[in-house]
Amino acid sequence: MAIKLTINGREFQAEPCDTVLTVAKAAGIYIPTLCHSEAVTDYGACRMCLVEVERRGRKRLVTACLYPVEEGLKVTTDSEKVLRVRRTVIELLLARCPGSAAVKQMAAALGVTESRFSIADENSKSDACVLCGLCTRVCAEVVGTSAISLVNRGTEREVALPFYNEAGDCIACGSCAYICPTGAISLVDSGNKRIISWPQGTVDFAMKACLNCGTHYAPVRQVEFMARKSGLSPSEFDYCPDCRKL
Repeated sequence: MAIKLTINGREFQAEPCDTVLTVAKAAGIYIPTLCHSEAVTDYGACRMCLVEVERRGRKRLVTACLYPVEEGLKVTTDSEKVLRVRRTVIELLLARCPGSAAVKQMAAALGVTESRFSIADENSKSDACVLCGLCTRVCAEVVGTSAISLVNRGTEREVALPFYNEAGDCIACGSCAYICPTGAISLVDSGNKRIISWPQGTVDFAMKACLNCGTHYAPVRQVEFMARKSGLSPSEFDYCPDCRKL
């Protein structure tokens, strides 16, 4: 049964499984996010998607990505209170990640050009991480390896390989780098190596060469992982996708 709610004075219909963010996105209403992706479960870490909801006459700020829709809910995405809190949040992120283009762009959209808070080292790779958790969630939920995770607490919170092992269970698929919104994790394929850089360091992974054309087409660890998961013989992956079509 469809649920009726209003966003910025406009009435919309939604399904019981929807969140305020999904309804707003479908309607073309902009709500800023850094930790949201349709590929993984929502986490509510960045706090940029804060909106004001009114329920039974009472108003409060909630994260749009986690708040479920309900009948008669009134949502405001751009009230002065919402914008004021978002500006404070982006100032905190700007202080943590002064060199991040994504954070700078979001700050500019909110009219924020500088932070009142202590600025981190703009040249530090670790200070590009906003602790959004997208990398850890895609690794666990989509890839299925849980090779990286959020560790420690408070100001020491960071993304790391378990026990700071150099490679651990990482299969070098690169999903973490692709989904990272700030570039804190990067990936470069160079000849027979895939180089992945995390805030804590850089790891080189060997690439598998196609027996026909010699192209290094995938990390050896990823190929071995796919063979185990699919139950296929490792020899099934001796050729790159292009040569397999021949």
